[in-house]
Amino acid sequence: MKAKKRDYKKEYKKYGSGGVAIAKRQALNKYNRDNGTYGNGDGLDAYHKGGKVVGFKKASANRGSKTDSPGDRRARGGKNK
Repeated sequence: MKAKKRDYKKEYKKYGSGGVAIAKRQALNKYNRDNGTYGNGDGLDAYHKGGKVVGFKKASANRGSKTDSPGDRRARGGKNK
């Protein structure tokens, strides 16, 4: 039996439109707006730690963070901290 090819575009669209993903984006955007950093080009993103928005981090570091993201730790098979 031949394996069915994955539709990554469809999967990503489904993930990004889910209630949890929308709520997370809303919280980060509100935090950015309240602190005057939304869309000002400073290169900083609000980030989560322990399920809460805690501060700002360089966008490049935030999107590639292996230590702050529990999903990355689980995927690598390391200790759950």
